[in-house]
Amino acid sequence: MKSELDDIERYYSAKIAEHGPVARGVDWKDEASQTLRFDKLSAAFIPDSTDDVADWGCGYGAYCGYLSGRFPRMGYTGIDISAEMVEAARASLGETERRRFLQADRPDRPHDWCVASGIFNVRLERDDASWLGVIHDIIDLMDAHSTKGFAFNALTSYSDADKQRDYLYYASPEDLFARCKSRYSRFVTLLHDYDLYEFTIIVRKSP
Repeated sequence: MKSELDDIERYYSAKIAEHGPVARGVDWKDEASQTLRFDKLSAAFIPDSTDDVADWGCGYGAYCGYLSGRFPRMGYTGIDISAEMVEAARASLGETERRRFLQADRPDRPHDWCVASGIFNVRLERDDASWLGVIHDIIDLMDAHSTKGFAFNALTSYSDADKQRDYLYYASPEDLFARCKSRYSRFVTLLHDYDLYEFTIIVRKSP
């Protein structure tokens, strides 16, 4: 799949080259909104958890830093298709026995949890149907690479029309919820009650 996303890789590599390892370097508005996203994605975790997480599209490792502060015993693997992003993450955070970064389009082994923040937003020149196919393929991979569950966010189709951009993808929360519920688990949570133009879905493989 990596070769299919070469244009996305170039887009994000250019962002971090322009802005550096900050929220704008991964195309987010600011650190406050980024932290709110991380709060929602991490809603299934308990404070003293020793589970390990695969961060799909890790960027410069902001989620790793977030987990270190709130869930310090969790293991972490960051995965990104951009070499520049992975280099920035390693330079900023370093690697340990429980923290590593891979330039790849998927983890190299199963993890307890897989998490993806923002990777479904930028479609560039693709049409809705082809980009939704990419999203479905990645969610299938997240399911296959997680033992306890996975979580992801996406821009919502309920975004105000005047704020939407033609190179971004606005997903139907109902459709992705139904897909997760029918294909992956009975235990699916849809969070669409926070002050961003997006939603979060959490899939637990057991209650």
